[in-house]
Amino acid sequence: MIVRSLQEAEKTDRRIVSEGWESTRLLLKNDNMGFSFHITTIYEGADLHLHYQNHLESVYCISGEGSVMAETDGVVHEITPGTIYILDKNDKHVLKAKSEMKMACVFNPPLHGKEVHNADGAYELDAEEVNDEK
Repeated sequence: MIVRSLQEAEKTDRRIVSEGWESTRLLLKNDNMGFSFHITTIYEGADLHLHYQNHLESVYCISGEGSVMAETDGVVHEITPGTIYILDKNDKHVLKAKSEMKMACVFNPPLHGKEVHNADGAYELDAEEVNDEK
C-alpha cells in the first residue's frame, strides 16, 4: 500500500514549478502502478499550448474556472469544478485559466517526476521508453 499526503509531498522534490503552472506528483513511474497521479495548479491567466505526443492524460477540475480547446476542431470547452477532460488521442490543445485552477491529473505512461514541457508542449520519454516503442 502506498500512502502519501499532498501537504507533505509539496515540501519535497515531487513539487515542480514551471511557467503558468505547478504540479505535485503524488504517484510516479517508480511506484510501479502503470500511471502517474498529480495535483496540478494552473495559475490565473495562464494560456498553455500543450501537445502530449507521448502520453495520454485525464484531467479532473477540483476548483477554479477555465477552458480547454482541441486544436483539431477549435471547439472550446468550459472547465469548472466537477469537469473532466480526457486527451485520448494525444490531442494538441490549449488550456486557459480564468481563475487559478486545481486539477487532478493522470498520465499514461507514468511520469518520472522531473518533467516540464518541451518546446512542443510535450513531456519527453526517457531512453528506455523510446526503445520499448521500437
